[in-house]
Amino acid sequence: MNKFTKISILVVTCLGIGYLSSIVTKSSVDTWYPTIIKPSFNPPNWAFPIAWTTLFVFMGIAGGLVWDKIKIKPDEVKKALVFFAIQLALNALWSFLFFGLRNPMLAMIEIVLLWLMIYETFVKFNRIDKISGYLCVPYLLWVSFAAVLNVSIWWLNQ
Repeated sequence: MNKFTKISILVVTCLGIGYLSSIVTKSSVDTWYPTIIKPSFNPPNWAFPIAWTTLFVFMGIAGGLVWDKIKIKPDEVKKALVFFAIQLALNALWSFLFFGLRNPMLAMIEIVLLWLMIYETFVKFNRIDKISGYLCVPYLLWVSFAAVLNVSIWWLNQ
């Protein structure tokens, strides 16, 4: 399998996870989310799909570039891709906790674990392929912002 195929598979996988998460998110964005108090720095709703689509594409590219190094560094790549899969699953879980269960407190606890897994993925990816590491930085920054937003929403609505 060539590099382009690996990247394509992981971009489609990441976008697919994002799409599944959006199904859980959609009903709450139209019903529950408008009724809760949000901080002044809360982005408009239209910004989230743009940000997440971009981040999922970056994640897929990063993962595909790392996967492409499997013959050179098999053990490192396998470990890195395990962390990649864990953070992707945690990303989807956050949407379910926050929007599906409408539980900002539980989502707030989970986003800390998500951030740690993204950071570890970044570290592992960066050791294998510098471009992959750089592609993780916007995701890490966005989830840092999302964590602050999550804590603020929880605080304002408790």
